[in-house]
Amino acid sequence: MELAQLAQVLVALGCPAEKSAEMAAQLDKRARQLSDEKSRSYEEALQHLVALMRQGWSAKEKGFNL
Repeated sequence: MELAQLAQVLVALGCPAEKSAEMAAQLDKRARQLSDEKSRSYEEALQHLVALMRQGWSAKEKGFNL
């Protein structure tokens, strides 16, 4: 996935648009690290990280402080 596409996904999930490019780059880097460390595919690692981000933004919208 290209960083611009990932940034769009993040915005759709609740990421502030002005932070989406930076967060996409960070997620991409971490997904690559996880895929190397955990012997999983980049796609699996990225899906895992995006799911965590989604949970965090969902909790924040509901008023939970994480």
